[in-house]
Amino acid sequence: MSVLKVIELMGNSTESFEKAVENVISQASKTVNNIKSVYIQDMQVTVEDNLIVQYRVTTKVTFEISMQEAF
Repeated sequence: MSVLKVIELMGNSTESFEKAVENVISQASKTVNNIKSVYIQDMQVTVEDNLIVQYRVTTKVTFEISMQEAF
């Protein structure tokens, strides 16, 4: 039997939405094991002088935890 946990994380990038999601996974994987999926909940950009300067994503990261960690 598996137990899954979902956490909400935000990420950003000056390059693209895709890179922002990659940053979320890269940073989360430093402390979270067994990441199974990432749901993109929201996307937004920061604009300065009519140019996009930052891409931001709000995500829900799902990962599997062992039964020992669950209790």
